[in-house]
Amino acid sequence: MDTIDRLIIGAGALGLACAARLAKPGESTLIVEREKLIGSHTSSRNSEVIHAGVYYAANSLKAQLCLEGRERLYAWCVEHQVPHQRIGKLLVAVNDDERSQLTAIAENASACGVDELQAISQQQLHDLEPAVHGVEALLSPNTGIIDSHVYLQSLLASAERKDAQLVLDTRIEQLEPSASGWIVQGVSCGEPFSLKAQQVINAGGLFAQQLAQNTVGLNAGSIPKLHLCQGRYFSYSARSPFSRLIYPMPEANATGLGVHATLDLGGQLRFGPDTRYVEHIDYSLDATLLEPFAQAIRRYFPKLDSSRLVPGYSGVRPKLSGPGEPAADFVIQTPADHGLDGLINLFGIESPGLTASLAIAERVAGVNL
Repeated sequence: MDTIDRLIIGAGALGLACAARLAKPGESTLIVEREKLIGSHTSSRNSEVIHAGVYYAANSLKAQLCLEGRERLYAWCVEHQVPHQRIGKLLVAVNDDERSQLTAIAENASACGVDELQAISQQQLHDLEPAVHGVEALLSPNTGIIDSHVYLQSLLASAERKDAQLVLDTRIEQLEPSASGWIVQGVSCGEPFSLKAQQVINAGGLFAQQLAQNTVGLNAGSIPKLHLCQGRYFSYSARSPFSRLIYPMPEANATGLGVHATLDLGGQLRFGPDTRYVEHIDYSLDATLLEPFAQAIRRYFPKLDSSRLVPGYSGVRPKLSGPGEPAADFVIQTPADHGLDGLINLFGIESPGLTASLAIAERVAGVNL
């Protein structure tokens, strides 16, 4: 049976960031991905936003790793020539009732160490973004956008320069601890295989819990429940009236941040995501959603031409909180948590996971395995 130093399961932003950080020349690092392409799920089906870190609970992993990850990610993009733009974001209160929410967001951001938000008056908002309706706003100058696909490729290239290898179409079926590491059973391109790994990083994203359930010796009570949450996006087939990202106030009794307006690096405007809990991974996008989307968008963009809304794409988040529950934090589960040497499980790495990916990898690198 072949023996490797390190097995990283999942080739999304998280797994590839861990590979880029942990791989070392002369050591054997294997990245396995169940799909035929890297980043096939959450990492490529999102808003491609570099988040500033304003929404998350103070002292949470999400808050800490978003803020650290943001700066690491900007620096990585410069060093590795990943297309990005520090475009800025406006958080908009559309009426007087929402001013208190805006204040609460500013206070939370400050508690998280985000101190660069700028208060924007109604007149200033009109001057900055004439198409936006609102009575007050916050400008987040350090919010940005990124080409997530180029980012993933840059992480993989960095890992491969340090002798890491990627194997696609490969699913891990079982992990079993042994006296000398982990016995790994899986299927690659339809063929069963087994190997030994000294260290295993479970960065499986939507499939992390499934793998954990097939890890011999791991207490089932230590595996957080997975809640699949679908988010859908519509593109806008007209020139964008915005030069920044536009975020409404988070919706009451809703899971997400509201249907916001984002731009890609080509200037394409898109709206989303909404939030809908689903039982299975579902990337369908129904055109009947158009009118609910249009209603949400018109609150801050009253001149929306709904005939120009075009179904775009959808993604699914691996959330650890269910409908109506408080937002759950990232879980970085180490041997100190589960008692199994050489294993790290990463659960619930949803938004801001892309922004935080390099910081999470740094945190993983600091774990004594």
